[in-house]
Amino acid sequence: MKVVAIVGSIRKESYNMMLAKFIQKHYADQFDLEILKLNDIPMYNQDIENEAPQVVLDFKAKVKEADAVLWVTPEYNGSIPGVLGNAIDWLSRVDKVMIGKPSIIMGASMGNLGTVKAQMHLRDILFAQGLGSPVLQGNEVYVGAAHTKFDAEGNLIDEGTVKFLDSVIANFMEWMKSYLS
Repeated sequence: MKVVAIVGSIRKESYNMMLAKFIQKHYADQFDLEILKLNDIPMYNQDIENEAPQVVLDFKAKVKEADAVLWVTPEYNGSIPGVLGNAIDWLSRVDKVMIGKPSIIMGASMGNLGTVKAQMHLRDILFAQGLGSPVLQGNEVYVGAAHTKFDAEGNLIDEGTVKFLDSVIANFMEWMKSYLS
C-alpha cells in the first residue's frame, strides 16, 4: 500500500516531521510512506490554477497515485498552519485529487493537548466539497509534550506513544482493506 504524508510544518527541527519519519521507518513493513515536502509549493492563485507550476502538478500527482494520505499537523493559533492550508487549496482545485481518498490525521506539539484544535479543523476541511476525503475516526493521535518524547536525533522514545501508534496503525491497516478491495 502506498501512503503519502503531508506534514504541515517546514521547520528544520519539526516534531511533526519527526513523527512522520518515525512512522515511515517503524511501519515500513506494513506500507510504503513517502513524505511530501511543502517548502516549494507556491501560494495558491486561482489565476494560474489551470496552468499550475510543475511543482504543484508533481505534488498533486503523488497524492492522486497514493492509496491514502497521512496528515501530520502542528497547531498554530488554534488551527492548521498556513503552509498546510495552502497545500490543501491546491489539492481541492481543478482535478480535486483528494475526493474519496482516505485520510488519517496526527500531530505533535510541545503543549499538553497535542494538536487537538488543529486536527478538528483539518477534519472539517477534509470533508469540504472540493476534498471529500473520508477520515479514520476514533484513532486520533495527539502527541503532547513532544519535546519529551523524541531524543536529540529525532527518534520517538516514549514507549506509551509507540504502543498507542501501533494500535492506531493496526486500525488504519484494517480500515484500508475496505478501500483497497
